[in-house]
Amino acid sequence: MRDVATLVVAIAAAVLLQLVLPNRVIWHQGWYSVVLVALVVLLAVRARDATAKAMGRARPAVVLLAFGGGAIAFSGVASGLLAPDPQQIVGAPGSAIPVPDLGGSVRFAALQSGDPPELVRPGRAPLPIASGRYTSAFLLSQTVRTIVAVEARDAANAHLTITQPTGSAFSSPVLMMQQTQRISGLDLPFDAFSVPAAHRIVKVVLFNPQQVALMSGIPGPPRAVVLFAVDDETDQPLAHAIRLANDGQPVAVGGLRLRATIVRYPAVDVTAIPSLPGLAVGFGALALGIGLFSLRGAKSPLRSKS
Repeated sequence: MRDVATLVVAIAAAVLLQLVLPNRVIWHQGWYSVVLVALVVLLAVRARDATAKAMGRARPAVVLLAFGGGAIAFSGVASGLLAPDPQQIVGAPGSAIPVPDLGGSVRFAALQSGDPPELVRPGRAPLPIASGRYTSAFLLSQTVRTIVAVEARDAANAHLTITQPTGSAFSSPVLMMQQTQRISGLDLPFDAFSVPAAHRIVKVVLFNPQQVALMSGIPGPPRAVVLFAVDDETDQPLAHAIRLANDGQPVAVGGLRLRATIVRYPAVDVTAIPSLPGLAVGFGALALGIGLFSLRGAKSPLRSKS
């Protein structure tokens, strides 16, 4: 019976590690699931032998231990083989991004509210996502990204409407900086917007303070800056229409007055974990099995030599 207990402990430890270290690629590799399945097969063999030798309450206790270990292993294998890879949900302020795996949407708060994102599901109260939230089979955690809010004006300082490069209007002029562009060996966050009234397309590149420190000719302590590159409406570069700008600094470039505000804003990381209901069933069976062993007439699996 000691072999049964040892195998159950090994299975439980291997699966619980997925909860403790959920972002490791190892859980989605085939050999990890193969090891869990092999442990379950060995557990079934050892449990069969132990059940044949057991007396009284020890027999159903061994069955419960084996069932609990199998349920825990199944949760781990299902998470490793069937669950989606980790993903990051990025949404503009005030938007709601559907996430079918979660059965709902991730809703992002207004830019200045400071509220965390929420998981919104039909028939349930919104679930705020702060440092970490467990759902039935996923861990939701908040991570902070750098985004850029932009403003465009003409030479007379009149406000200009900003749209996406495809021409559809923004609900708010915020660039999520999800693309990257390689410049001088650096992979830099990149985005773009259009100014239809001025027939301009503006590309925006973000430099963090560490990258600015590598650049020469920028006075003052290193701090995040943006680079504006203004093209005409056919996406052809304009002469002398590239300009660096500090956070919140208006600059004149390409016939426009542009200002960028660099903002720290949350995104949501979605990581698959072993099914919590499955783990509850497995550990519940283990608890019942251990309880039977503790009753008079049954030997503990940790002390039995049979």
